[in-house]
Amino acid sequence: MSEEKKIEEVASTNFIDDFVKEDMAPGGRTEGMKVHTRFPPEPNGYLHIGHAKAIYIDFGTAQRFGGICNLRMDDTNPTKEDVEYVDAIKEDIHWLGYDWEDRFYYASDYFEEMYKGAEELIEKGLAYVCELSPEQMKEMRGDLTTPATSPYRDRPKEESLQLFRRMRAGEFEDGKMTLRAKIDLASGNFNMRDPVIYRINHMKHHRTGDKWCIYPMYDYAHPFEDAMECITHSLCSLEFEDHRPFYNWVIENVTLPSKPRQIEFARLGINNTVMSKRKLRTLVEEGYVDGWDDPRMPTLCGLRRRGYTPASIRSFSERNGVSKVNSTVEYSFLEHCLREDLNQNARRVMAVLHPVKLTITNYPEGQTEELTVENNPNKPEDGVRTVSFSRHLWIDREDFLKEPVPKYKRLYPDGPECRLKGAYLIRCTGFETDEAGNITEVLASYDPESRGGDPADGRKVKGATLHWVDAENALECEVRVYDNLFTVENPDEGNFLDYLNRDSLRVLTGCKAERSLQDAKPGESFQFMREGYFCVDNRDSRPDALVFNRSVKLKDSFKPGK
Repeated sequence: MSEEKKIEEVASTNFIDDFVKEDMAPGGRTEGMKVHTRFPPEPNGYLHIGHAKAIYIDFGTAQRFGGICNLRMDDTNPTKEDVEYVDAIKEDIHWLGYDWEDRFYYASDYFEEMYKGAEELIEKGLAYVCELSPEQMKEMRGDLTTPATSPYRDRPKEESLQLFRRMRAGEFEDGKMTLRAKIDLASGNFNMRDPVIYRINHMKHHRTGDKWCIYPMYDYAHPFEDAMECITHSLCSLEFEDHRPFYNWVIENVTLPSKPRQIEFARLGINNTVMSKRKLRTLVEEGYVDGWDDPRMPTLCGLRRRGYTPASIRSFSERNGVSKVNSTVEYSFLEHCLREDLNQNARRVMAVLHPVKLTITNYPEGQTEELTVENNPNKPEDGVRTVSFSRHLWIDREDFLKEPVPKYKRLYPDGPECRLKGAYLIRCTGFETDEAGNITEVLASYDPESRGGDPADGRKVKGATLHWVDAENALECEVRVYDNLFTVENPDEGNFLDYLNRDSLRVLTGCKAERSLQDAKPGESFQFMREGYFCVDNRDSRPDALVFNRSVKLKDSFKPGK
């Protein structure tokens, strides 16, 4: 099958696909070329859920067209980069299910070529060394009716070339000079009013060390990197739309091996959180959260630790679509996507988060039996497991009241029969308290003929079905219950720290879980019946001290079309 035919058969899912098909069609800008995209994160923080959308678009577009996608670290700013972030970014992308194979690059790989490109611009009369300070440059920037000015704009190119080389040699202090592109000081697009393309910065770089003391601005480096890697389509977030004219200017005026096309899409916004790297770093460095991987954080490592799956995040990214208009998505939709995945794939188990002892008074003391229960009714191939049952069980405190309230269908003295999940029918006969009046034990009797919760006489049961754990064979564990980190939908309005939710984490100790969880692995997800979806904490949990994080509640609060 010809490459043209393959392109024609790709079903467009968004406007980016339409542009790609247009370019790859016979007579198009990139006819006969392989679709080639890139994901270019800045290694100055951890990736968050917003980046997941960009990853989905960059890698997903290439995949749909049988193309390839590079991973490139935008390390043009030596004051912010860290190797820790580079490693974390690579781990997160692999976790999401994408691979750049052997196409891993750094912006700093092209520093020498960028420098030569800058000299070429000077020699063409398209760049000059400017000695205005940042404050002076701002004052002389002009406005919509007044052009910008610079007393150095007509500096002879020979002089600019000599000064630029001295800048590279380290002869000037930070901020003394910049190299500016010579474009149009009267442009209505301020990004074209002779933008700075190089600045002096005597800062050690995490890869190049002290080799460089001048560094390119991102707007200059971005098209340069894309062209050096022969990228066909440079997919960027919407804030780069006004920068596209300069992107194209660099491509047209510097000798480069290819001519990429920049296409912009709207960034992802989610309510009840912040996604500014600066704000996320504040939360971490000032101790408001327990690191970048805190399960309340919108970082990919935080979501992973909380129990989010790659499939759920890919689904979330895909179903949000690709648009040219910025919008904010409900956090509950992200939870909805996770719930869908876990409902289909997570094993069901029983765990009691607020335990109280239940004693079945007519069950033989010392007797234990094994009951068979399904692991997941949605996946019969997952089979069944056995749970032990005895006279003494743990049930949830909410499943018993001394005196019932209207419509209460759980346990209370002389109340209705209730089902113990997968086991027997029981009826409450009484309770025990301590000196302070607190419930210490619930008493009940059981029907020996009702094993499995399906009584042979077919009688109807008015009470609820209760989850439980065998007290003689229970695992004790810690459970962490998470909620939104912020109390308002848009914490970016005002001081975001004022909106921190002080109840975003509740730690429950002394929880009881069935013995089958003793082999649970870090990151493994389960549905705790009637409680929600939980995963084994991948940092703090140990085989002898299990810690579970609540990933999402059972009840779905997302309303489609809301």
